[in-house]
Parts: sequence; structure tokens; C-alpha cells
Amino acid sequence: MQPEHVILLDSLRSPCGIQDKTIAHHQLTPLHLAFSCWIFNSKGQLLITRRALSKKAWPGVWSNSVCGHPQQHEPFEAAIQRRCSYEVNIDVEDIILIDNAFSYCETDPSGIRENEYCPVYAARATSSMSLRKSEVMDASWVKLPALIAAVNDLPALFSPWMVQQLQPADNVDKLLRYSDIS
Repeated sequence: MQPEHVILLDSLRSPCGIQDKTIAHHQLTPLHLAFSCWIFNSKGQLLITRRALSKKAWPGVWSNSVCGHPQQHEPFEAAIQRRCSYEVNIDVEDIILIDNAFSYCETDPSGIRENEYCPVYAARATSSMSLRKSEVMDASWVKLPALIAAVNDLPALFSPWMVQQLQPADNVDKLLRYSDIS
């Protein structure tokens, strides 16, 4: 895989440059473009993943299926398929937009800040999974209502972006409807 970059954004969320991904994330991470994808299987179960301990931000934390950064001139759907293949070796289809307005700025316990405009998507898995251990140390297929209950009870066990993506009732409704048709 070639080195990735992030697309930097101005205060209006318009692209204003690119920066190598390996140096973009630090204590003063600039606003940049990302995506978050929730993968469901044919049984309507959601794939949650535990971030590898080698990850720069939020190592060892449980999160939604896959996250990443689209590359310059790369459509979100292509970026999602690329990251699903890379992180968990899953092919996906039926990619739909859940939330086009989501953004967050959070700092992990080590001081690394995430600062992303991050549209949220859902997708359906069409193949089996195998984890890239440098990205994901563990994974589990769960029912969405059970995950929502766990996030409400113990939010510190999960990535802050996943917790926040489950706060708007509209997002939860869309994800529940998607899981019912998977």
C-alpha cells in the first residue's frame, strides 16, 4: 500500500491542501477529511473492531468497523472499499450515507488529537474477514441494540467518534433500518 495523505480542510470544510498521514496526527492535528463505516453481515450483525495497540491514537479501544481518509480525487465509496479490504480484508457493497454532517475533535489520553470532518456510512459485507494485525487486534459481530446499550453504559470502552455517531437519533434509526435489510 502506498503512503497515505489526509486532505486538509478550511473552516468551511473546503479542501485547502494535503499532508502525509504519518505526520498529520499530533497534539494540534489540523482539520481534515475522513470517513467512518459501519459494516453489517447478512444476519444484520455489526462488525466492531478493537484498534491495534500500535495505533497512534486510541490504541486498544473498540470502535465501529472501519475508518479512514479518502485520498485526493478518490470517491468516498472507493476509499471505503480500499480501507475495508486493507484493515479487515472484507469486500463490501450497498454503501450508503448515514450522516453527512458528522465532525469531531477529541484528544486521546496520550495527547494525540483527532480533528475530522467525517461522513458516516454503512455497508454490507460480501466476504469473510481476516484482520490486519497492525490495524485491528480483535473483532466481533454484534447486534446493534446490544452495542448501543454497551456504549450507553460504558462509553469509555469505545472510540469517541463511535460514541458520538450513535448520539443522533436519526443516525441510530438509519443504522437499525440498514441492519434489518442486510
